[in-house]
Amino acid sequence: MSYYTNKIIEGDFDQVIEKVVGALKEEGFGVLSDIDVKSTMKEKLDVDFRNYRILGACNPPNAHKALTAEPHIGLMLPCNLVVQESEPGKIDVAAVDPKASMAAVDNPELESVAGFIKEKLEKVIHNL
Repeated sequence: MSYYTNKIIEGDFDQVIEKVVGALKEEGFGVLSDIDVKSTMKEKLDVDFRNYRILGACNPPNAHKALTAEPHIGLMLPCNLVVQESEPGKIDVAAVDPKASMAAVDNPELESVAGFIKEKLEKVIHNL
């Protein structure tokens, strides 16, 4: 079982970030966190790294369902998407598969939530 779904998009990195955030919004997600790995690597380690951002996406109604069903599921929230420039002009957008990440949790109530979120995230990636 793969732990992510992805798509390679040609274009400008910052414009792809904007597209991803817009596509997430269309599917009911907000972005709670935005980690700029390139900037962090440069600042903390003085290492040059490719454009790489981790977006923490949240769909509030389903996050509520998951947190109600399993009190520690916040360890696996929010749903992460990675936007990285694999080569100049080639942007790899990947979303976590929540079914794969939640498979370790033995709670049947989470299966439907994870399945719903997986479909939404796959739609986001597909529509880019």
